Amino acid sequence: MVTGFVNAKIYASFNPLRIEEAMIVSEGRVVYVGKESIVRDVVRKLNGKILDLNGRVVLPGFIDSHMHLDELGMFLNMLDLREVKSVEEMKSMLREYVRKARNSWILGHGWDQEKMERWPTRHDLDEVVKEKPVMLTRICMHAAVLNTKAMELTGLINSDLPGVMKDENGIPTGVVKEESFEVARRKFSESLTIDDYSKFLEDAMNYTSSQGVTTVGFVSCSLKAFKALMKIKDEGRMKVRVRAYLNYQEAMELFDFFKSLGLKRGVGDDMLKLMGIKIIADGSLGARTAWLSSPYSDDPENSGHPNIDEQVLMEIVKAADELGLQIAVHGIGDRAIDMIISAYEKLGNLKEKRHRIEHASILRPDQLEKIAELGIAISLQPRFVISDWWIKNRVGEERIRLAYPFKSMIKKGIKLGFSTDSPVESLNPWETVYSSITRGKYENLPIYEFTKDERINLEESLYFYTEGSAYILFEESSLGSLEEGKYADFIVVNRDPFELDEREIRDVKIEETYLSGIRVK
Repeated sequence: MVTGFVNAKIYASFNPLRIEEAMIVSEGRVVYVGKESIVRDVVRKLNGKILDLNGRVVLPGFIDSHMHLDELGMFLNMLDLREVKSVEEMKSMLREYVRKARNSWILGHGWDQEKMERWPTRHDLDEVVKEKPVMLTRICMHAAVLNTKAMELTGLINSDLPGVMKDENGIPTGVVKEESFEVARRKFSESLTIDDYSKFLEDAMNYTSSQGVTTVGFVSCSLKAFKALMKIKDEGRMKVRVRAYLNYQEAMELFDFFKSLGLKRGVGDDMLKLMGIKIIADGSLGARTAWLSSPYSDDPENSGHPNIDEQVLMEIVKAADELGLQIAVHGIGDRAIDMIISAYEKLGNLKEKRHRIEHASILRPDQLEKIAELGIAISLQPRFVISDWWIKNRVGEERIRLAYPFKSMIKKGIKLGFSTDSPVESLNPWETVYSSITRGKYENLPIYEFTKDERINLEESLYFYTEGSAYILFEESSLGSLEEGKYADFIVVNRDPFELDEREIRDVKIEETYLSGIRVK
């Protein structure tokens, strides 16, 4: 079927900025974008269908290069704690949620101790729930608070594993970070079936398409989640394109299998592809576990720590690279980024391989130079600029100048893709775009005064959220713009973002979402 989309303002690409009035879609791809008279004439001759978009604005679908699809689905089915201001409020919300929850585990996400008077504890949760395990994850997803039942089920109640926070008497408080948090998360995941994952993933994909995101880089994907995705795809129920990066612990068990079959990056089809592996090198600034080259300004005895040994990282990176897999390594602190750069540098030919650093929150000028020289790609989360409102206290006046240097990266020619790390941040792309162009200006955040020169403009933001993300996913020839030959993945919005004041950008609404020219929202 040939379809002509007419009577529209179509932003076909952002670099260069190309605006057209109509397009033709056939077999899921754009075959022409340009004059409406030509579109109507061609479609009529081919006995196709005309869709009138009533003068509305069309943009390429957003590509979120780094998010957690399964955890987004879980978040949509759990207690939302992002606006909690006190431990008492947390307990009140938990008490109300438990009355209707039917799951074996009670889950919540989004709290931030910086917004509350203190860290929550297992004793707080025990006051509300004793018989079921409770796990409430911090907004960064690098820490959680568990009730006593959950601490017992995970074996963390008597554990000396790093990351189990203890009180002055050496008794676990219920807060777990990094390694111990991963233990708790794995224990919960083991209780889930493929059908459970299918439910979470379908909910997540439905929500994702409603936000105007048409392709995602699904990082830290478990084997169960990937199996569920294959089931959903085989049944024709995919609402977004998924590019998966497996959790490296599970992926390593398959390395010999990959080698024996010759499986490499990109195996799959246009809807679901296996890209590579995700490794976590350090933690988060919010939990003070990101690995810095000098101590935290608000915690002088602590510089954070690596989540993986440097030699082990090198061995994993080398093995994955030899298999032809793309590597994505989480690095937030500058010391962790030193380690990642060192591991990548030994591989060679990085511009072709497009191995990635995820987040890159604190970047020194020498690191910017090295990343650009080597050709390492970066997946950024601009909403962190506003969410990390406390960052000046964490890293001080000198290092805050190194935080989220978007403009400097662009000037160096570093390949960038935008993302949300959802559910760490809202999947709403307009929140991300707003953050990248304002950097906390209207929230009166200190980071704005120290780094306002790192703001980018709207064209740049939309480019890195579409074609930029497509590039670091190896999809620049098929996705990211509405040019001839590419998939017809696009959105219809209620307002033209280029005609708005920057403060209004976050108010743009998605009215329709199309995948391969077919409406999915």
